[in-house]
Amino acid sequence: MIRSYINQAKERIEHAEEALKKGNYPYVVRQCQEAVELLLKASLRFVGIEPHDVGPILRKESEKFPEWFRAHNDELASISRKF
Repeated sequence: MIRSYINQAKERIEHAEEALKKGNYPYVVRQCQEAVELLLKASLRFVGIEPHDVGPILRKESEKFPEWFRAHNDELASISRKF
């Protein structure tokens, strides 16, 4: 499942790059938002957490992540909320 989320995120980024070349900016934003959400969900699954609403879970379970990732949890949770 983790690998699937990562592959889906890569696909979204590829679609965003194609849309960017065409000037389809709303689609670029949407694809990038989905890519970020998929990668965050993959991160949560990696540490054994079943994701639904990503932001609060990231904050609540922050101690399960390595320090380099944990240092950005608040920012990631805030960004996720905007999606």
